[in-house]
Amino acid sequence: MRKDILIEWLAKNGQSLTDYQLGQLAVYQELVLTAPINLTAITSDEDFAIKHFIDSMTLLPYIDNFERNVICIDIGTGAGFPGIPLKIARPELRITLLDSLLKRVLFLRRAVKELDLQDIEAIHARAEDVKVRYDVAMARAVARLDKLLGYALPLVKPGGVFLAMKGPEVQDEIKNAKPILDKFGAVVESIETIEIAPQMCHTVVSVKRY
Repeated sequence: MRKDILIEWLAKNGQSLTDYQLGQLAVYQELVLTAPINLTAITSDEDFAIKHFIDSMTLLPYIDNFERNVICIDIGTGAGFPGIPLKIARPELRITLLDSLLKRVLFLRRAVKELDLQDIEAIHARAEDVKVRYDVAMARAVARLDKLLGYALPLVKPGGVFLAMKGPEVQDEIKNAKPILDKFGAVVESIETIEIAPQMCHTVVSVKRY
């Protein structure tokens, strides 16, 4: 694991992790890369640090806007991004990892146990089958924004937010998503382009439900 890359990025963005947390991330990376199922095409230490860990950490300022013990759901979590890195960085979070593929969910449950994480669960379901409401829903580029909003906004409490992690070009997606926003009484609160590495940016779209 390229701890140096992660530590440098966190410091530039006013964040830090303990040695124990960095160690947990290193174990998690090893679990992902040695899993019996293919969980990621990203295998180099540098790319893993940037495209998985740093990308996940871009949500920390949004999470920190809430009071402690915020309840989150990571929709279509896959190998556990961004949910598990966020849980490691903010142990007080309560997080549900949601995925529709049972093999991935079984991996996530093993990873949570090996990392000794508390107040985090992995569930095998589709978003439309979930009945719980959350303070924060999040998803990492699993579909176009209008489709993501249809999955996510029914899971968000009034006053809560949905955080969509997208590529740098999102304006057209936001325009196309207006009917879904209106349907659920939601507004795009912010659109922030964040540099995760030199000449590499991702965008976080924060949508608030009223």
